[in-house]
Parts: sequence; structure tokens; C-alpha cells
Amino acid sequence: AIEGRLIKIKRRSGRQLMNPPMETLSTQLSPPVVMTFAASDPSGGAGIQADLMTISSMGCHALSVVTALTVQDTIGIDSVLAIDGDWVEDQARTILEDMPVDAFKIGLLGSIENIAVIAGILADYPDIPVVLDPVLASGRGDELTDEDMISAIEEVLLPQTTVLTPNSIEARRLAQNDDEDDLPLEECARRLMAFGCKYVLITGTHENTPQVVNDLYNEDGVIRSDRWDRLPGSYHGSGCTLASAVAAGLAGGLSVNDAVREAQDYTWKTLAAGFRPGMGQFIPDRFFWARKT
Repeated sequence: AIEGRLIKIKRRSGRQLMNPPMETLSTQLSPPVVMTFAASDPSGGAGIQADLMTISSMGCHALSVVTALTVQDTIGIDSVLAIDGDWVEDQARTILEDMPVDAFKIGLLGSIENIAVIAGILADYPDIPVVLDPVLASGRGDELTDEDMISAIEEVLLPQTTVLTPNSIEARRLAQNDDEDDLPLEECARRLMAFGCKYVLITGTHENTPQVVNDLYNEDGVIRSDRWDRLPGSYHGSGCTLASAVAAGLAGGLSVNDAVREAQDYTWKTLAAGFRPGMGQFIPDRFFWARKT
């Protein structure tokens, strides 16, 4: 423990000596900066790897705070190891003391401790938009967030959230009571906003509709509704991609309405160009534009 503290002190001291004076740097060359809190996915399909690729592809600089390590592939998740809350806080605050951030994106949290730590960090930066992707289960159905964690998310993270991006299954699990079934999505959005988040984007991939219908809500109800052609197959990391793209748009100065529209368009194109490197789900191609012929 003592050795670890000495290494941290030396590294921070060295960083301060090596950095040139801020006035010598041209801030005009800096892209918008997005910090993502998420778990590592070794397959590169979802999690923090998906966030980094999406944010970069959207023209922003991505900062990563790892909340958990996972053992997973394109089929499903075998195990999750939450990172200690102190490590999560140190990762984030060290970077936040070094550079300004234009948006936060939050994915899999790993533990109640991490939820509390991240809520404390967000409270110190109230003017920075927050996009929260409530990762409750894997595409295969592996449970990733228990009921105590859901309660903590609702109590301390939703009040600080700018845009919440659940799919319809997640929206109902977050909003409805145990004795309710198939709560209307508009009512789900209303209840979720009652916790304090400003906007809720509910995606309709799991709904029985000819096209995928994604609705953006605020306190006045639906403020935009977009329809997208359904694509064959299932995708690993589509929710991570959408939420990160929304965060990138907000970091770049777009309104919530425009950021949501641009993020949906980008995400649909990554899915349409998706590839299947393993035996499970397809992976969105976040750099589809770089491989156009």
C-alpha cells in the first residue's frame, strides 16, 4: 500500500513538471472531450471499448474510467469484477483536475459504491451534460444490476441525468412496480423524469412494431419520434453506441433534440454495417465511414 502511494505521488509530480504552460497551447485544436464511466469488454463489442470507438468516430476525444472488468464474448457475460470505488474516483478526478470535460457518459456501474462515487463526481460538475445508459442485463439476459443498485441509480444518478437512454425492457424495469406488467412507455418516461432526469430516450427494438420506434420525452411528453427499418440479427453494444453518440453530440454543442437525431442516424449506420467476428451477436462497425469504397 505504501509503495502504491509513492508511485502515485511520483507520477503526479512528474506530470506537473512535464506539462508545458497552458498559455503556450492552442485550445482551438482541441476536440470536444467526453468522459465515459463503463466496464471493460474484451470483445470490443460493448462497454468502454464501444464508448471509446463511438466517441472518437464522432469527432471527440474520449476519456475512460473503468468501473468493472468482465469476462465475456459476443455470446454473453460469464463474470463481472467491480473496480474498487476509490480507484474509480481516483481515475476520474485525476483526469478532471487535468483537463476540462464537455460531457459525461455512464454505462455499467458495477457496484453501489461506484454509483455513490460517480454521483459525488457529477455533483461537482453540475453544468456538464450527463448521458446515462442503464445497463441492467446483457443481450443474452445475464443480470448485471440488482434491485438495490437500481434504487441507488434512481435516487442519486437520475436527478443529475440530462438524457436517460433505456430500451423498452429497461424502461419498464426501472419504472414499474412489482405488481404491474407492460406499463405504457409514456408512463415509464413520466415516472423516470419524476426522479429528476430532464429527457428520456426510449428505444423500441424489443417492441412488436413493424419498424423500430424511438421516442424522446421531456416534461411535456414526446418531443420527437423516429422510425428506423429493422435490421436482421442482434447486436452487441448497440445501446452503448447510441448513448455515447448522444454524449458526443452534446459535447459538440448540439441541442438534446439534434444530438438524439444525429446519434440515432449514426447508430443505425453502424448496425447496418455490422459484422460477426465470433459465434454470437453482430458488432456495430463504429468506423463504417472509414471503410466505404
